[in-house]
Amino acid sequence: MPLLGFSLAALMGLSLGLLGGGGSIITVPILVYVLGFGAKESIAMGLAVVGVTSLFGAASHWRRGNVQWKAALVFGTVAMAGTYAGARLSALISGTTQLLLFATVMLVSAVFMFRNGRKDSAQAPEPRKASFPLMALAALGVGGLTGLVGVGGGFLIVPALVLLVGLPMKQAVGTSLLVIALNSLVGFAGYLGHVEVPWVSLGIFTAIAVVGILLGTWASHFVSQATLKAAFSGFLVVMGVFIFFKNREALGLGAGAGTTQNAH
Repeated sequence: MPLLGFSLAALMGLSLGLLGGGGSIITVPILVYVLGFGAKESIAMGLAVVGVTSLFGAASHWRRGNVQWKAALVFGTVAMAGTYAGARLSALISGTTQLLLFATVMLVSAVFMFRNGRKDSAQAPEPRKASFPLMALAALGVGGLTGLVGVGGGFLIVPALVLLVGLPMKQAVGTSLLVIALNSLVGFAGYLGHVEVPWVSLGIFTAIAVVGILLGTWASHFVSQATLKAAFSGFLVVMGVFIFFKNREALGLGAGAGTTQNAH
């Protein structure tokens, strides 16, 4: 199982490179269900892995001209405050509750991305400016969820950059990686002190994931935007349903669920 889990780290990196998100969506289930770490421990580790890996991916996309710095700075600066606050607040809820919230947001995001992808599959939208209050509100929301449920936020950032800012999909992917890196590393810092971190396992997983993201970033140059959107939406649905299935005992069970959740 450890060999399988660390091998899947390459898939996590590939997802980030191709889609600009999905890193934590893969990482957390691998750490929980394959490598056997606790939910909160896995969420913290996932943020660290995605943060470091995303830096490599962002650098690669930047060399291809796929990073919009202004959008990245607006999202990154505002979102980091929400991320740190969300990470500290996560100590007040159970690990299973975090995973269920995590899956819910994934499914909602998949619906919006799929609908948008059908509208402009023929051509990418032209970049346009969004009002600062709207972008700041979206960034703050993404940041809070990033810290609270332990996701890099790519599956929220990419749709926000496409729908609110009007970035083409490939630029949204590249830009999201820079924002993800900032959010994830700040979120990880927020978990330090109340979560035990297995540093050796974290280092191995991260190194393998970096190789995956470099391959994914290279491959994204040859994949159409319509294909990326369809893959992104389908991927979120599959993983969201999987997490709900794995935590089905906790749904609607009140006190019984709380006993299970607290065994993180």
